[in-house]
Amino acid sequence: MHSSCEAYLDVETTGLSWQSSTITVVGLYLVKEDESCLLQLVDRGITRESLTAALRGVKTVFTYNGTRFDLPFINAALGTDLAGFCCHHDLMNDCWKNNLYGGLKAVESRLGIPRQTKGITGREAVMLWRSYQRNGDKKALDLLLQYNKEDVLNLKLLRERLAEFSV
Repeated sequence: MHSSCEAYLDVETTGLSWQSSTITVVGLYLVKEDESCLLQLVDRGITRESLTAALRGVKTVFTYNGTRFDLPFINAALGTDLAGFCCHHDLMNDCWKNNLYGGLKAVESRLGIPRQTKGITGREAVMLWRSYQRNGDKKALDLLLQYNKEDVLNLKLLRERLAEFSV
């Protein structure tokens, strides 16, 4: 699976500042030709070794606002500069070139990309994690993982929709 594939990456965190917050989930959607695989690293499973192993053979990582959020968080938490590990492409810049502004969910909505976890925000994702951590709420963790899964799967759909703009 890993030889020359692409990855769609999104992180969930306990807050917005990489100086004072931690990563709770790293979602990766690995795609090679007609083969794909979802991988989610959670809590203590998020290590430099597990992430670099998951990205072995990945040519390009796609994110939304990853330049300012996901990659700095990963670098601060794990000491891993993904931009030095493989190519990084921030889809937010492509959105801006096509007058699509706002967060990922707003852009998805404008492009008609569906979402089962519609209405859940990054702030609610933090609350779901806290509910899981404090109360052992497995349903909260499951919902957080579903939210993250949709983030990474929808990054691929977003990339495909953006390609239609440049045809």
